[in-house]
Amino acid sequence: MPIEFKDYYDILGVARTASADDIKKAFRKLARIHHPDVAKDKVKGEVKFKEINEAYEVLSDPEKRQKYDQLGANWDKPEFQPPPHGAYRRGGHYEEGPSPFEFSGTGFSDFFEAFFSGTRDHAGSFRRTSPFADESTMAVRGHDAEADILVTLEEALRGSNRQVSVRRMDDGGKERTDTYNVKIPAGVREGKRIRLGGQGGPGRAGGPAGDLYLRVVLAKHPDFSVEGADVYYDLALAPWEAVLGKKIRVTTLDGSANVTIKPGTQAGAKMRLRGLGLPKDDSHRGDLYVRIAIEVPEAISETERTLWEQLAAKSAFNPRSPSS
Repeated sequence: MPIEFKDYYDILGVARTASADDIKKAFRKLARIHHPDVAKDKVKGEVKFKEINEAYEVLSDPEKRQKYDQLGANWDKPEFQPPPHGAYRRGGHYEEGPSPFEFSGTGFSDFFEAFFSGTRDHAGSFRRTSPFADESTMAVRGHDAEADILVTLEEALRGSNRQVSVRRMDDGGKERTDTYNVKIPAGVREGKRIRLGGQGGPGRAGGPAGDLYLRVVLAKHPDFSVEGADVYYDLALAPWEAVLGKKIRVTTLDGSANVTIKPGTQAGAKMRLRGLGLPKDDSHRGDLYVRIAIEVPEAISETERTLWEQLAAKSAFNPRSPSS
């Protein structure tokens, strides 16, 4: 089946020369609009959220972005050929053999799976039935197949069940599609491989079938980042909020929570909200850390400038003074 090219720059609405910061800002803006929790149309929002996540997954990674840019430049040239039908991916290139496994329901497009996912197929291993067996009696294990599966932080928090379909050729050379109910465990981590035993390529000469693996990719979130079981939320404060202090309600994976900004809070400070992170292996949860950033206005009015100058003239605070 032909693979449809994905214009990731167009999906995020940025130029091909966009900086990493521009790409991050564009993703966050779109993710806040289309996140399933806030989108007016939940179904369309989920589809769009996965699409912009896929684009950001590639363009935010320097190595993947470089590969994508090289690929995009050659996409419309006559000499470019998509992965051939009747070939499978092995070690980053295509070889003749059974048709590749084609996955749906993973949250990623065929284009991403073909060029940016983890290795799709791994060579089968040989297992001799006897030290004197010749090649005709050699048992050969079927090759494994692997794809990435996009998992939201909400799924990682509570767990979920997903239907994933795999299209492949059967032993008789006929195309078939199998659908699996895949359990996403609560607390699943980035890079975790979910194994579907015996659902890979068929073995030969009595050898066992290979396995299917789904490698977890945590969906990027507009507000949170993840380190292990801990979740981080970046809170931007106005200068006067940091100086004077304030009570603020912040977003959490469960909803929201109140935090108290103490007077004189510094940029980079972290506040810990216990038990509001992702589940751990011991059934407890990690923590949510609120990280403080001080956001300075890009432009101010003349009246505001006058007030800031008056404050500066009267202030005894000097951050460059050793005694401050």
